Amino acid sequence: MFGSRVASWNLRDEHMADTLKSLLSFLDRSGAGSKVVVWAHNSHVGDARATEVGAGGELNVGQLARRHYGDDAVLLGFTTHHGTVTAASDWDEPAERKTVRPALSESYEAAFHEEPRNFFLDLRATSAAVTALDEPRLERAIGVVYLPETERLSHYFSAHLPEQFDGIFHCDETRAVEPLDRTGRWDRGELPETFPSAL
Repeated sequence: MFGSRVASWNLRDEHMADTLKSLLSFLDRSGAGSKVVVWAHNSHVGDARATEVGAGGELNVGQLARRHYGDDAVLLGFTTHHGTVTAASDWDEPAERKTVRPALSESYEAAFHEEPRNFFLDLRATSAAVTALDEPRLERAIGVVYLPETERLSHYFSAHLPEQFDGIFHCDETRAVEPLDRTGRWDRGELPETFPSAL
C-alpha cells in the first residue's frame, strides 16, 4: 500500500474482487447458484472504465466483476444533491457531522435535482431519461473524508453514468448516519461558514 496511488488502489480493489470470487466459489460448491450483494462506495462499485480515474489507470471491483461475471454483475450507484454526511476531515481524524453542499451545476447530481426528488433509474432501459444522460458529466464522490472547502477538486470527477452503472438511486437530501459512539464533535456538527461573525 506504500506504492503509487494508482498501484495501491488497484491492489486493494483486485483483493476485494478476488475475495468476492472466493466467497462465491465457496457458496457455490454444491451448485446452488448463489448471489452476493457487495455494498461499497460508488468509486469501487461503478465500472472505472467509464470514469476519468479509469483513464488514469485505476480499476475497481465493478469493472472486474463485469469482466468476470458479464451480465450477471449488476452495478448500482447512489447519488445525492445536498444534506449531511458523517465523515472525517482527514484520514485517522474523528468522524464529524458535515453539511453536504448543493451539487455543482454541471454534475449528474444537479441534473437529478428536479422532480421527482428521490428515484431509481434503470440505466439499461431505453428511455428519454437515459438518453439525456449520454454525455459525460461531473459526478461527486464522498467517502470517509469530506472536504467541502475543496469540494470541486477533492470530490468530483468526470464520468459517463450509463456506462458506469446499470442503475442509479438518487436521494436528493441525505441525512448523516449516526455513529454508535456519538461525540460532542459529531453532535455539534461543523461550524457555520460565516463563523465567527454568524452572518
